[in-house]
Amino acid sequence: MNTGEYAVRSATLELKIPAARFDEAMNTLSPIGKVEQSNSTAEDVGEEFVDVNARVANARRLEERLVTLLATRTGKLEDVLAVERELARVREEIERFEGRLRFLKSRVSMSTLSVTVHEKAPLVSPTPGTSVLGEAVKAMWRNFVHLVASVIASLGVVIPVAALLGAAAWAWRRRQRGGRSGGA
Repeated sequence: MNTGEYAVRSATLELKIPAARFDEAMNTLSPIGKVEQSNSTAEDVGEEFVDVNARVANARRLEERLVTLLATRTGKLEDVLAVERELARVREEIERFEGRLRFLKSRVSMSTLSVTVHEKAPLVSPTPGTSVLGEAVKAMWRNFVHLVASVIASLGVVIPVAALLGAAAWAWRRRQRGGRSGGA
């Protein structure tokens, strides 16, 4: 299970499914949610199964011969102990082979399905841990600062133009006054 303060919760599940029902299990995942990725791999264990079966049969035959030899052997104690050691080794090998056969049988009969599920991202914010209102306040502040900066920048144009217009208006009034006083 993966969780965190600003993370979308998710979990990975490993399911053991009978091999005959694998396709059915894959099809039942669709109603749970959207299948985003699906990979299937197959491993052929048939050859190894046959090989281990043959080894078990050979080891059992050897075990029978050793048991017969041990039962009929009346030689030195050293020879009897050597046969018993060999018999113990063969029995251990048989147990190891039988364990491998059980493992291979379970692999043939079961399929492993790994499923990762996660929550949908919140509708309010596309990324977990961020606030839509907080982002809106930040955008408002940025827009206000841009407006003030634009007003200050425009003053570099407005002040000289206003000064020229003011000087022209002053000159024009002066000229109007001068024209009236000269005619009187």
